Amino acid sequence: MEELKYTSEDLKIMQSWSLQRKIQVTQTRIIEWYQHWEGKVYVSFSGGKDSTVLLDLARRIYPDIEAVFVDTGLEYPEIKEFVRTKENVTWLKPKMNFRQVIKTYGYPVISKEVSKKIYYAKKGSEWAIKMVEGTYTNKDGELSIFNNTDKWRTLLDAPFEISNRCCDVMKKSPLNLYYSVAKKVPIIATMASESSQRKSGWLKTGCNAFDGEHPISKPMSFWTEQDVLRYLKEFNIPYASVYGDIVEEIRYTKKKKIPKPTGKLTTTGVDRTGCMFCMFGVHLEKEPNKFQRMKITHPKLYEYCMRPIEEGGLGLSKVLDYIGVKY
Repeated sequence: MEELKYTSEDLKIMQSWSLQRKIQVTQTRIIEWYQHWEGKVYVSFSGGKDSTVLLDLARRIYPDIEAVFVDTGLEYPEIKEFVRTKENVTWLKPKMNFRQVIKTYGYPVISKEVSKKIYYAKKGSEWAIKMVEGTYTNKDGELSIFNNTDKWRTLLDAPFEISNRCCDVMKKSPLNLYYSVAKKVPIIATMASESSQRKSGWLKTGCNAFDGEHPISKPMSFWTEQDVLRYLKEFNIPYASVYGDIVEEIRYTKKKKIPKPTGKLTTTGVDRTGCMFCMFGVHLEKEPNKFQRMKITHPKLYEYCMRPIEEGGLGLSKVLDYIGVKY
């Protein structure tokens, strides 16, 4: 078993730290990274709220640190507008657009893990077929925890292709090419609270993974979304307008319908930006989901992504109908 640098309890303790302490530790990790690589580093900047905080933290120490933005064509228009307000940003573009990716490989649905299994199962890979069927066993002969659930086996019969390749083609490939040319290593704003995979990665290496084929710094790993929102609000940091305002969440009592502040911060616009047309996790969203909101806020883009691919659109309506997501 691979040795872990931290435990889950360590993470819980660090996540409970004050915002000020998190700022200090994060900036210490950035300094360690910068000095180790003698300044040959950059901030991976998506224009989203997390990387906006990271860029601000880094430039408070190193004002001239480079930011790198991958223009996939999947960003909200407001994100691109915001990125253009920042200085010293290198813009990268993938070799394929999203329409080419889904026509070549398939649609990103449910999650990276599920879509990967479906993609390879439909190509005949034995391990993927067993995982989708729920019969894959580990070296001890026990059923693997990574087996698929019954719910998504129907994706094998979907009248469209499914794949997890989108992120690799549109984000990772341009960044890998940039690394091979610029020889700079990234600082990214991912947090352990976002997924079990990101938590597992942090437990193994901590914030700064100096070794390996692709060294990477994740100095905000022990932050939470509430920390990000508090930082933006308390320090009055500009951010993309698509998020709306940062306000305290209000809930209403059941009987008297009296508004009651929860102490939790939220946004009046979108809560996360990411890729506009990506369907990973949309089946878990409460209504109105990202596509229902897009229909109101960005009607032209909504019409384009729902239009059949044979008519020049992206054909997402067919996919969403199949997985039972309203739009």
